[in-house]
Amino acid sequence: MSTFVNREDLNQALETLKNGGLILYPTDTIWGIGCDATNSEAVEKIFALKGRDKSKSLIILLHSDNQLAGYVHDVPEIAYELIEATDRPLTIVYSKSKNLPENVVAEDGSIGIRIVEHPFCQQLLQRFRKPIISTSANLSRAPSAKSFDNISDEIKTGVDYIVKFGQQDKSKGQPSVIMKLDSTGKFEFLRK
Repeated sequence: MSTFVNREDLNQALETLKNGGLILYPTDTIWGIGCDATNSEAVEKIFALKGRDKSKSLIILLHSDNQLAGYVHDVPEIAYELIEATDRPLTIVYSKSKNLPENVVAEDGSIGIRIVEHPFCQQLLQRFRKPIISTSANLSRAPSAKSFDNISDEIKTGVDYIVKFGQQDKSKGQPSVIMKLDSTGKFEFLRK
C-alpha cells in the first residue's frame, strides 16, 4: 500500500468533518464511517445511516497517546505500555470518559479508543486536532466490509465524502484487538 497521501483528498475529508459531515475512510483495521467525535449531531447521522442501536457505544481514533488525558479520566500508566507493546491495532476501553458527547460513550461512561498508525488517519487526525468516530462501514447486523469493494452502495451514498486513499488496496482488513482497562490498571480481553 502506498503511503503517499493526496493533499486534496485530505483537505476534502477535513472540510467534511469540520462541517459535521460523514466520511468513509480507510483505517489501520477495516474501512470505517467517521465524523467529528465531539459533534453529537454528526454522531446521530452515523447511528441513522447504519441503523445502529443507540445503546451500542462507538470508538474514537486519536493520532497519539498524548491525547488520551483529554478524553479519559485517570489514564492508567499501563495503557501507554500496552499501546507501545502491541503489534496489532489495539482498541482499549477506558472506564471513564470526558469531553465527549453522551451519544459517543457507553451507558456506563466508558469509551473505546484506538491510537492509529495508518498514514491517512494519522495525517487527518493531526490536522483535525479532535477525535474521529470509527465504526465499521456496514449496516447494522451486516458483515463488516473487509475491503473498499465490499462496502454496500447504501453506505457509499449515505456519507458526505469517500476518501480516495486506499480504495485500490485489495488486502483484507481485520478488526482490532479490544481490551477493557479499569482505572487500577486491571485489564481483560474482549476480542483477540
